[in-house]
Amino acid sequence: MGTAKLAINPQIWFSARSRWRMLEIYFWLVTLIPFFLFPSYLSLASQIAITALFALSLDLILGYGGVVSLGHAAFFGIGAYTAGLYSIYVTGEPFSGLIAGSVFAGLCGFAASFIVSRFRHLTLIMITLGLGLIAQEIANKAHWLTGGSDGLQGIKTLPLFGMFKFDLYGYVAYAYALGILFVAFLGVRRIVNSPFGLSLRGIRENLMRMPAIGADSRAHIRMAYTIAAMLAGVAGAILAQTTQTVALESISFQRSADVVVMLVLGGAGRLYGGLIGAAIFMVARDQFSGIAPQYWYFWIGLLLVGVVIFLPNGILGGLSQLYARWRGK
Repeated sequence: MGTAKLAINPQIWFSARSRWRMLEIYFWLVTLIPFFLFPSYLSLASQIAITALFALSLDLILGYGGVVSLGHAAFFGIGAYTAGLYSIYVTGEPFSGLIAGSVFAGLCGFAASFIVSRFRHLTLIMITLGLGLIAQEIANKAHWLTGGSDGLQGIKTLPLFGMFKFDLYGYVAYAYALGILFVAFLGVRRIVNSPFGLSLRGIRENLMRMPAIGADSRAHIRMAYTIAAMLAGVAGAILAQTTQTVALESISFQRSADVVVMLVLGGAGRLYGGLIGAAIFMVARDQFSGIAPQYWYFWIGLLLVGVVIFLPNGILGGLSQLYARWRGK
């Protein structure tokens, strides 16, 4: 009876999906542990938070909308360069720089979405890859503005709220990155557990049938792609502000490929998959590079192959299946 009522009443279904669970609360409490137990790893923790936000932005379009992108780092880099240039030529106030990076990345994403929304599958992969490579080459050629291969230097970040300076130990940087990640996560969580998010899932499963039930597939993809670009721009802006430099690598294909790997590891379309995948990838990279600095991608490759073979839906997908079997016994 309860299940039938849940299936009939959309409001009850969305309310159930939006309800916080204890595991989610535990997850966010765990993110506070580095402040107390691992203060020497706060710099790594801030990088994980930034990368997790970047992965979350890609998960919105890939995991929920089925839009495969190999050029998503373009918006990450645009946000980073915009925030860096804003700091140099306007002001180093972090929140206004964050908004500038997000807005400009979102505008670029909105322009690109008219191309992206028209294609699927292999064609879409090649188009997004091409857009990413174009953005990287523009940043490289405009060395008079971006610093080119030498990177953008001279970024100044003022204290948060005029009181908290970005210290060398990384306390403020991690608190800043984690706070923005949590706010962005709340927004994405609200989106995916809404009628719009349900439409994205429908587009992912069958693009052609969605217009038959009144959902404009291309319009939905354009909106999701723009939001994802804005979130990626926020992640890039935080990186520029906390490291006070922007390297050409921030807009490279390698960063786009890495974030796809993170989603595969954690589980795409599961909201927390990108966050967990980013944490696993960054910690594994930190540890493997210490063991073999020149060959650490070999170990990442082994990890990826193992997860794909034994957990084809990612770590969260595998855990969900195990939990379902345990409940069924």
